[in-house]
Amino acid sequence: MKLQDLDVWVVGNPPPHHGGRYFIFLRLRTACGIEGVGEVYTATFGPDVVRAMIEDVFTRHFAGQDPFNIETLWRRVYGSGYTLRPDVSLVSVLSGLEMACWDIIGKATDKPVHELLGGRVHERLRTYTYIYPGADQDASLYHDADASADRALHYVEQGFTALKFDPVDAYTVFDGRQPTLTELERAETFVKTLRAAVGTRADLLFGTHGQFTPSGAIRLARRIECGDPLWFEEPIPPENPEAMARVSRQTTIPIATGERLVTKHEFARVLESGAASILQMALGRVGGLLEAKKVAGMAETHHAQIAPHLYCGPIEGAANAQLAACTPNFLILESIERWEGFHAEILVKPLVWEEGYLVVPDAPGLGVELDVAVAEAHPYTGSALHLEMQPTPVLPS
Repeated sequence: MKLQDLDVWVVGNPPPHHGGRYFIFLRLRTACGIEGVGEVYTATFGPDVVRAMIEDVFTRHFAGQDPFNIETLWRRVYGSGYTLRPDVSLVSVLSGLEMACWDIIGKATDKPVHELLGGRVHERLRTYTYIYPGADQDASLYHDADASADRALHYVEQGFTALKFDPVDAYTVFDGRQPTLTELERAETFVKTLRAAVGTRADLLFGTHGQFTPSGAIRLARRIECGDPLWFEEPIPPENPEAMARVSRQTTIPIATGERLVTKHEFARVLESGAASILQMALGRVGGLLEAKKVAGMAETHHAQIAPHLYCGPIEGAANAQLAACTPNFLILESIERWEGFHAEILVKPLVWEEGYLVVPDAPGLGVELDVAVAEAHPYTGSALHLEMQPTPVLPS
């Protein structure tokens, strides 16, 4: 079996843009006609540049190769240009191509990917969602504890048993910083208000997008421990896990991190330093399914858990589900609400979400198919990146 053709789509995600401004999907086709889809989650360059990167890596390393040879293909790309080190853009491109190879392998063997990576452990997967504004709300929700609590109850009534939110201020390229007294008070108010609203019906997941210094994160953690969050997410920027371990040692809240990390090498430092006990690899960035499975295995030896991250499209979401289904130390899966709207429309058959859980896709491969007609009808024509940080420092108020 040989890989022969590649297609790439940069798909505009219509308002309200949950999951980002656009999704980057690709499709590989073998000479014998088997197709596999993948998703690349990289935001460091404009999407047209990323498209060219995907085409270059495919031409250099994948064209004419056997998609079953995951380890060889992976190493050749990882060492491309004499690198052999974590490179977020290169590894993100590799992730989408590797994902599509697994889709092909599953279809060729008539097996879902989770059966090829160890077999199903979980029949259904607990999910959480970010607290997004409703149709009649705007971003002011993120600074309004009462409105967020009402919105949290809306999700709990739908069946969610865990909710994520970030009530501190904008994240910026100049972080980490110290939280202001206003931010500290707002964070504590949010946690107390949401906990009072949902009681024990839902876990609270406190996100910060890496805004703070270790000392600032410790101050914030002490203010929010009163609500017993399930995790404190990415409390500091991700470059220095040893510094994050200082935060972990000073709080009772489990630390979660990983959405910006790539390969087992970066996650190994997290585990060895004790920086986090919940790993949030993104399958369209970390290095693909097999690399994520290796990370999960390392985590198991440290009694750590995985909670795959999702802030892109449903192809990565399906890959997350395949990994979670066969991983004993799986904790919870990020969901874009209930996988409705455009996240359902872009698939031939939507993912199935029921009462707080995602049903594990069991069709061959990733278990989903991209609706190409929908993808081609929604090209991204903007110039902004998928997600952007504030370019100026946050001034104390």
